[in-house]
Amino acid sequence: MLFNSMEFLIFFPIAVLLYFAVPDKLKNYWLLAASYYFYMCWNARYALLMLFSTAVTYTGARCIESVSKSGWRKAALAVCIAMNLAVLFLFKYSSFALNVLAVLFQKVHIQLSLPTFDVLLPVGISFYTFQALGYTMDVYRGDIYAEKNFFKYALFVSFFPQLVAGPIERSKNLLKQLAVPARFSYERARDGLLLMLWGFFLKIVLADRIAVFVDTVYGDYMTYGGWYLVTATVLFAFQIYCDFYGYSVIAMGAAQILGIRLMENFHAPYLSASVAQFWRNWHISLTSWFKDYLYIPLGGSRNGRLRSYLNRLIVFTASGLWHGAKFSFVAWGGLNGLYQVFGDITKPFRDKAVRILRLNRASFGHRLLCTAGTFLLVDFSWIFFRADRFRDAFEIIRQMIRVKNPWVLFDGSFYQCGLDMKNFYLMVLCLFVLLFADICKYKGIRLREAFMAQDFWFRCAVIVFSVCFILTFGIWGPGYDEAGFIYFQF
Repeated sequence: MLFNSMEFLIFFPIAVLLYFAVPDKLKNYWLLAASYYFYMCWNARYALLMLFSTAVTYTGARCIESVSKSGWRKAALAVCIAMNLAVLFLFKYSSFALNVLAVLFQKVHIQLSLPTFDVLLPVGISFYTFQALGYTMDVYRGDIYAEKNFFKYALFVSFFPQLVAGPIERSKNLLKQLAVPARFSYERARDGLLLMLWGFFLKIVLADRIAVFVDTVYGDYMTYGGWYLVTATVLFAFQIYCDFYGYSVIAMGAAQILGIRLMENFHAPYLSASVAQFWRNWHISLTSWFKDYLYIPLGGSRNGRLRSYLNRLIVFTASGLWHGAKFSFVAWGGLNGLYQVFGDITKPFRDKAVRILRLNRASFGHRLLCTAGTFLLVDFSWIFFRADRFRDAFEIIRQMIRVKNPWVLFDGSFYQCGLDMKNFYLMVLCLFVLLFADICKYKGIRLREAFMAQDFWFRCAVIVFSVCFILTFGIWGPGYDEAGFIYFQF
């Protein structure tokens, strides 16, 4: 069930109304049932995998809390992690690993007859697995109690607004909120609906419109070389941002209506002045998860600079692999890790250059240059993320460099790539709306508070206009074929 589907527009009001209608002691049970129904709309059988992960981590956490010997606690944690990662590996990485193994043996002239696993990737398996494992490690560290109510813990793992694409919530935030059933609040409902409206704008009007152009160009990159590919790559950076950010905002809004505050997953990432800052502002829940549960346990920066660099590369390579079982994802993650290592190594030289040239790092020009440079580096790495295969990414880069066609920027050729002139200019206009909103967010200007300070009639007029705008200019596809969210595949 997609957020941008008619089914969700029917399901969500029913889920909310019944949640606030039933007695407090039944609220979490109703939410749990609604969450499992929401997930089973994709594939009912795969709900058993989520139930398995829930049962394993629930039992593991109870064992960890109940025993006092350090060795037994570590053993319980290890078994819990191993069982969850085994399921994740089987469904997401087994075919990839077997193919790599076959290629390696083929290099030494050994032919292997390996089994094949043709299974559909369960939606959101990486998200709920990491959320459940994070809870188990929090219990092991003593940061959170082991939840004794299985159904309440099952709701923590399966809470439907953020179930299939995050944010990856921490037990200290979400589990504690679920402990106290919420009462209806007009202010929360109003703010949640405004968030959902912004998320639908990002997804339906912007991301899905950009996708038409990007899919056309990347789908036939041998024909659309040069500046077609350059433009499509720049636009893909905004497509994936609006798509994933849109999902996160809709999830935050839906949860807020139910009285739950989810963590912020994006903070104007493309206004970052360095790649390190970009990753502090992009997919914050996953970045912080890898920091807390992988980077720091590996030693972080405590064992010298070289070890710190190695740990960063491991984390970002793992992050790439988390996104998918393809070498192109691994390259994307590794490249972003290399950016940060190179930036740290060159920092003394850059600081010295700033002193010699007497540059003002606080000036608008300097910050603009750093932001533009960061965007170019991040956008280049998106090529590996978007390409279907590792070798395709290099061919796309070659086509960008080899084909010289700057005239397509001005002769209307872009209007033949799926979007006519009106839709193309509407896309550009909406991108400026996004830029304005992100600048305000970056500067700490709270647009929602400014909006709520206006007269009631004005607020109603803006909301009605926004709904009509989304319904009119959203990209719905033939026969209302709603587009899925990019991060559903992870």
